[in-house]
Amino acid sequence: MGLTMKMKKELLLLLAIYTVLCLMPLAVHGNLYLMNILITCLIWAVVAASWDLIMGFAGIFTFGQVAFFVIGAFGSAILTRTIGISPWFGILFGGMLAGVMGLLVGLPCLRLKGAYVALVTFAVHMILEPFLKSSVGRTIGTGGSPGIMSIPPLSLGQYEFSSMNLIPPYYTAVVLSMISLLIIYKIINSTWGLAFIALRDSEVFANSLGVDDFKYKLLVFGISAFLAGAVGAFYAHYVGMLSSRILGLDLFLILMVMLVVGGMGRFPGAVIGSFITISVSELLRPLENYRLVIFGVIVIFLVLFLPQGVTGLLFPVKGKSPLTRLGEYFRSRWRTQH
Repeated sequence: MGLTMKMKKELLLLLAIYTVLCLMPLAVHGNLYLMNILITCLIWAVVAASWDLIMGFAGIFTFGQVAFFVIGAFGSAILTRTIGISPWFGILFGGMLAGVMGLLVGLPCLRLKGAYVALVTFAVHMILEPFLKSSVGRTIGTGGSPGIMSIPPLSLGQYEFSSMNLIPPYYTAVVLSMISLLIIYKIINSTWGLAFIALRDSEVFANSLGVDDFKYKLLVFGISAFLAGAVGAFYAHYVGMLSSRILGLDLFLILMVMLVVGGMGRFPGAVIGSFITISVSELLRPLENYRLVIFGVIVIFLVLFLPQGVTGLLFPVKGKSPLTRLGEYFRSRWRTQH
């Protein structure tokens, strides 16, 4: 099947983004702060994109994506510390562990609809932190409240990745995130993607066409959890330590902002949203608690005036860009007042 114009634009935009990312170290390789921000953006871009796959394209309102990220991170960290396997295999194991957990969480969720799925998956998110701190968690190697320290870094031969030279972990993050995004691109532009969108827009009509909702919903739970878990495992070996504090609501809310800024269900909006959101977050860091307030205002503005997010500016819906609709809104308000 040939590529449609929309698919070509999405793929070209994704390739353009990653071409720029591949060239970025030429300009900022000596600035560890900026390199770390870029790596962070790439990590959260995968988490946001995997969340968008299940929520934006499949229409399943799940709030467990951060939990799957943490499961993959802790799974890889524990395995590499206790058994001593390569962190590269740890990344694969972290993704597989998170994927299995995604399937287990997805099974009961298939019997539920709408807000009930969100409540169950959010409950998984809330339960995970006390579990990691519990005696059972300490027994399996989570480290309890302090977390896990001295996680083995990634290495190539005899060379170990170091925080003093971020080029190797940066390009690892680029490759890992691009593979993840290409997988998501392939899925949403395949028969699986058509099934996800059909179930999102009208489950009854999709069922009448023979779409197996059980099969496809379980698939999207497993795939999205696997991708989040794999990049979570990479995160563990990149930072070298883990704590249950990563399950805090701040990160959860910022990930939601990424989806809204990029455009939910608009590929590759999650990538664009990740870079914009984290960059703005770093700029607003001196404002401390007011940062989340400003993010809240940004979200309200986007929901009202740019419901398709920034990606809607590039790929207008129904021939009208969001900026055009915004201009029409203000013109109509001006006419009613004058």
